[in-house]
This record gives sequence, C-alpha cells and structure tokens, in this order.
Amino acid sequence: MAKYPFSEIEPKWQKYWNDHQSFHATEDPSFPKEKRRYVLDMFPYPSGQGLHVGHPEGYTATDIYCRFLRMNGYNVLHPMGFDAFGLPAENYAMKTGTHPAVTTAANINRFRDQIKSLGFSYDWGREVDTSTEEYYRWTQWIFLRLFEKGLAYEAEAPINFCPSCKTGIANEEVKEGRCERCGTVTTRKRIRQWILKITSYAERLLADLDGLDWPEPVKLMQRNWIGRSEGANVFFKIAGLENETIKIYTTRPDTLFGATYMVLAPEHPLVQRITTPDQKDAVNEYLESAAQKSDLERTDLAKTKTGVFTGSYSINPVTGGKIPVWIADYVLSTYGTGAIMAVPAHDERDWDFAKAFNLPIIQVVSTEKPSPGTDYSKAPEQCTTASGFAVNSGYFTGLPTDEASQAVTRWLEEQGIGTKAINYKLRDWVFSRQRYWGEPIPLIHCPHCGVVAVPDSELPLRLPDVQSYAPSGTGESPLATIDEWVNTTCPVCGASAKRETNTMPQWAGSCWYYLRYLDPHNDKAFAGKEKIDYWAPVDLYIGGTEHAVLHLLYARFWHKVLFDLGLVNTPEPFARLVNQGMILGEDGQKMAKSRGNVINPDDIVRDFGADSMRIYEMFMGPLEVSKPWMTAGLVGVERFLERVWAMSEKIEEIKEGGNRIGHETPESAASPPTGWPATQSCQTPSSDVLTRLLHKTIKKVTNDTAHLAFNTAISAMMVYSTELAKLPALPRILWEPLVLMLSAYAPHLGEELWEKLGHTESISQAPWPVFDEKLTINAEATIVVQVNGKIRAKFTAPAGTAKPDLEKTALSQPVLEKWLAGKTITSIIVVPDKLVNIVVS
Repeated sequence: MAKYPFSEIEPKWQKYWNDHQSFHATEDPSFPKEKRRYVLDMFPYPSGQGLHVGHPEGYTATDIYCRFLRMNGYNVLHPMGFDAFGLPAENYAMKTGTHPAVTTAANINRFRDQIKSLGFSYDWGREVDTSTEEYYRWTQWIFLRLFEKGLAYEAEAPINFCPSCKTGIANEEVKEGRCERCGTVTTRKRIRQWILKITSYAERLLADLDGLDWPEPVKLMQRNWIGRSEGANVFFKIAGLENETIKIYTTRPDTLFGATYMVLAPEHPLVQRITTPDQKDAVNEYLESAAQKSDLERTDLAKTKTGVFTGSYSINPVTGGKIPVWIADYVLSTYGTGAIMAVPAHDERDWDFAKAFNLPIIQVVSTEKPSPGTDYSKAPEQCTTASGFAVNSGYFTGLPTDEASQAVTRWLEEQGIGTKAINYKLRDWVFSRQRYWGEPIPLIHCPHCGVVAVPDSELPLRLPDVQSYAPSGTGESPLATIDEWVNTTCPVCGASAKRETNTMPQWAGSCWYYLRYLDPHNDKAFAGKEKIDYWAPVDLYIGGTEHAVLHLLYARFWHKVLFDLGLVNTPEPFARLVNQGMILGEDGQKMAKSRGNVINPDDIVRDFGADSMRIYEMFMGPLEVSKPWMTAGLVGVERFLERVWAMSEKIEEIKEGGNRIGHETPESAASPPTGWPATQSCQTPSSDVLTRLLHKTIKKVTNDTAHLAFNTAISAMMVYSTELAKLPALPRILWEPLVLMLSAYAPHLGEELWEKLGHTESISQAPWPVFDEKLTINAEATIVVQVNGKIRAKFTAPAGTAKPDLEKTALSQPVLEKWLAGKTITSIIVVPDKLVNIVVS
C-alpha cells in the first residue's frame, strides 16, 4: 500500500481546525466547576532562532492532556501567546535600526506557524502579545495598583553597568562577571531605581507553598530563595562615635562572644563616615576594585578573600572589648543589613578572612559538652560550624546551642541592644530597566506634588517612536533623551513635570499573562470577574525548571496583591506545576550551536511528520526526566505510525450492532464481534484474547494519560496494535478504540483515520473509549511454586482460585517429589494468583 502521506494529511487537518475554530473555548455554564480545566504552557519569548525541540516537549504534553480531557467531557481552556518584550529585539534594533516591534512581529509570526505545524489544540482567539498597547495598558494598570498600595518605591540602588553598551543590565544578563551581549566586564553603579516591595509578602509566599501541588525541588528552591531564618538583630556601638551604631543580623546569637571583628559591605552607608583619614586612600582604592566585580564573583567561596581596615573599632556588646571594623566584598549590601559580626571559629568565610589578615580566632562552641576545668582559650585548629555547647561565653557557658541563642537574645533585649528577629534572604525586586523595549512606567515627577501616577484614563502610556535605540551613556533609558515625550504636565496641579524614563523588566508582562487569556479582548478590565470565576486558577502549568524561582515567584507576588485587592478569586495562580525534562543532544549534552548538536523541529516535521515528532518526544521517557535525542528512536516511531496507517486498509465493518467499544454490553464485548474472521491461524490471537487486551489497553492508556505518563501509554498502544495487526481483517469494534486513543497523541493521523471510518465530525469531539473492569482481569493466572523460596514448578489456574485449592494443586505437582522427599513441611505461604511457597526443614 502507499506510504503514510503525512505531508498531505497534516496541513489538511491544521486548516480544518483553524477554519472551524475547533478548540475555541467558551464559558459554558452547563459545565460544572469540576468539569472545567485551565491548562497552560509557559509562553515563549519569540527569539529570532524560532522554536527548538525543547519547546514542543511541554507543548505536546499539554496538548495530549487537553485532547484527552475534552474527549472525557471537560470544558478546556488551552491558550498560547508570546512574552514579547526583551533585550534581543532591542539589541537587534541598535545594530540595524529596525524597530523592535517589527522584529518581534516577524518572530511571532514564525513561532505561530511553527507551533501550528505541530497540531497543538490552542484557542488562538485568545493569543496575547505582551508588547502590544492593548496588553501593556493593563500591565501598567496593575503596576499603579502596587504603587497605590505603597509596594512600589524609588531608591538609589547598585546595578550592573556595562561600559561598552553604556547601560544598566539585570543580574540575569551578567554571566561570570561579563555582559551577556558583548562580553565586556561589568561594573557596579548606583542609580535611581523603582523597586517593588516583594518582601512585604515574604511570609505568605513561603507559607502558601505548602498547599501547592508542585514538585518538591521547585518548592525547595523557592523556600531557599525566600530564605526565612530566625535570629537576632544586634547593635554594635562604634568606638569614639557616640551616635553611630552598626546593626547586624545573626542566626547564631550564641556565638557573640566569638565575634573578633566586623565587616561592612563596600556599599554600606557608614563606610565613608567611619573610615579614618589615614585609611581613606586604601579604602577608596578597595571600593573602586570591588565595583568591578559582580555579586557572583564576590560571593564565590573558592576565591581569595580581600578586604581593607577602616581604621575604626566597634564594641562587642557582650564582652565590652574593641574589635576592628573591616570592609570586604564577600559581604553584600543586598543581603541582611550589609554588615556582619565575624566569628571565624564557626564560620568558614570568616575563618578564611581571619587567616588571610591574621585576625583573632576564639572558640565559643564545642561539639561536646564542656567538663569543669577544660581549657578552650587556645585558638582552634579548624573551623567548626556545627551546633553544640557554649564555651568561653561567660554566664551562658555550658548551654546547648539553641538554649544559648535564646538566652543571649533575651539578655540583648533586656539591655536594649538587640531584638529577636525574623529575616529573609529575599530582597525587594529592582523593577527598573534603563532600556527602550519595555513597558513605560506610568509615573510623573512633579516638583510640587512629588511622584504621581498617570491617570488610568490616559493608559496606555505608549512607547514613543525614536530615531536611535542606543542608550544614553549615563545609565538612563533612551527615553530620557526624547524631550517631547519626557516633558509633560502634572495631572494633579498642572505644573510642568517630567515622565519616568525607566521601563519595566521583561518579567512584568509574564507576571499576569495567565489572567489576560481569560478575557483577552476586554477593554474595561484586565479580565472580567465572571471569566476569572469561571476558569481560575490555572489547573496545570507546564514549563522548564529555569523558571522555578524568578518568574514563578514574581507571578505569585503580583497575584497575591490582586487577591488582596479583591480582583482575583484565589491566593495562588497555579494549582499544579509540572517541569518537563530537558531534551539533550545525541551526545548527551545540552543542545548548543557551538556543539553542533541542535535539532531543528522544522527539519523533523518535514522529514518525519509532526505526529512522529510528537509521539517520539513523549516516548523518549518520563516527561519530567531529561533525556538524549536519538534519531533511531524517531525512525521506530515513524514505523509504528506507518503500520497503523497500513492497518487502516483492512477494516472489516461490523454487520450488526455497530456499537463502538465502551458503549456495548460487557457480554457482547466478550463475544466475537460480527464479522470476526471465520478462521484463525495458530499465530492469530483469539477474539477473547484481543477483546481482553483491548480493555486492558484502554484502562492503561486512560490512567497513564490522566497522570501524564505518556511514554507508557504509547507503549501500551504499540503492543495492542502489534497484536491487532496479526489479523487478516480488522473488526471495527477492535480498531476504532485504538484510533480514538491514538488521536490525542497523533491528532492528524487520528482525524484522517476517523474520516476513513465514515465519521463526519472531528475526532476531537468524540467520546473517549471506556473499559469494562471485568475484562481487564486475566481469566487465568500462572502460579509459581517455590520450595524454600526457589522456583521448582509452575501451573495455571483460573484467576481468583481460593488459597486451599492453590495449595492442593501445588503439592500435587510431580516434580516436587524429589524436593520434598525426607523433608518436613513447616509452613505453606500462598499469594493468590501469584505463588505458593512451601517451607521445609
């Protein structure tokens, strides 16, 4: 017969789905809440490179699941869109003069065509593009709600600055201390920024993780990123400066007696005030050197410790002794208070620093309970970070670490020099970008009224057209150079004022896009309440682990703010999260152009067809596991689909009844269907065997698809099709259920086979086959007979045979005579339908 013509079939059905809007979702009230599902992919950034094979993996998984749900009577929302603001388009504009909007639109068109070529069942009528005015109007609107709640504030903050690009860049754009775009070593620059107060939601962001059906590693990453800890704030006076104190936070107040020096971050505001004249030059030189380093370089545990003495001393509050105050770049201004008490005996970084600069080391914790007369005055030979018992700690000596910490904290509070505190590693979110291609921040700086919001009625605040996308060189956005856009009037008092020229980060649009899908054409609100109540929250969210922290954390933050404002119906946006594994190159490494191991999905679709690619990516292994691409495996999947296509040429119609499997009575299902071949060869499976295999297959594929175990579902369909192919003619009653199940995985082929069977409606609207539980149970069971745990015989028995009967049959096996001769049977263990173990002595 002719080869499976996927190059004809696939465009045919893609056009059909598009013309008929087959997957358009509506808020149909006849579907109860439990029969609605919102299934979402993490939307892509439309880069110039187009899709890579990693994109279709997650998209195929959600598509199979959505098709399965629809066929099981669910109303399914499954949208797609594009995270369209970002650096690459702006960088391309700087090189070529092409407006980022033009480049972005072209890239989106390519992405959309590629996605549609793979047969995904998206509701394209809900497509969003975060860079359109219709979309970012509402991004700006949400930002203003944060501003009104006091969750957006202006401050000077250090940023990464690229001297070559002449602009500030985000932490995620710095790789190993260099600008990701041009490779220049970055510096640090203090600049005016807008910052979102995500720390106000730290406790809720942490606590609410417990109720989410998310992978534990992702929840752990978020917990670590938020970094809640309990300890104490302690105030150290500065010798000779009565009105100055250094505030530190420590999780180990029990080690205060071992604090032998202090360290300030180079950016700490006290640095210049406490540096003595004779140390000014050395300190300034060090500050300039530290500014050249990224946070990653500064906190690298393997790097040699550097620092400089300020010339000043602080007073240890528990000993009263003077300890030197140093500056070192391993302390960051963005973590804690930007200052630490250094306890080198019990902190490895402090140990390394103390050794490098010959600073005192005092042991104040012993892993063993101290006995009377033990001398701990000698400096320890190594750093010990473990808990234990306080030593060299005055009144607190001998207490276990936890008790000592609590006791010291109480003492600090009584003395008015410390307080019990909860701290978070989470820092407020630096929200500004000094770029053009991003959402303008809708604020106005008025010399009389201060910072005021652009009125909601004037949104969106549009990006102006510019002649040059080059940065200003001062660290400000290119918007700062456009006087006619910057200069405006205050909406409150009417005085001359200036617009905010920073733009939002790429994260802004992706913080709430899942809500816009619910009501993408609404020009009165970001989404109507009735639409939110109908669909939200997202039931299943699938994407890569690279978004485990930042995107998911930022989206959760914005959602909680909207929840507090009464604008959404749940405190969390994504009920269930699944991370797909990475698809590696055939060499087992991450795909990269430099390695020459990149697989282009367009080539696969052209040479093998979209259905082959879909099934192969799901058949490679469990969805969550990373696995290498193997072209040989793709060839095997292609052969499977070729075999299914060939089988469709030998369908024998049912002459009576005509019911599809899952709709007939169990009795009729167990009987040979009308039209069953009159003769059976010894290689041809019997009707009863195939009927039972069909019901087992339906059960397996149903359960595995429901649990996203697509690889084993595909395997079950392959096994069934192999047995079915042995028949000289295929009864429709055994064939049609396979077509229905396969259609979720290979939808183009499924539609074509469905049409060949005479159906006029799309298979995507047909009901999923059901199984009869009785027919999934084997009629017979193979029973293993063991003597003292070793297999000695086997026999078959009707499934469900009682234990006494199995025991009697096992003992009657002739081969056991020699294994039981002269032995005493001490016990017989019977596992129904599995084994009989005879224990002898």
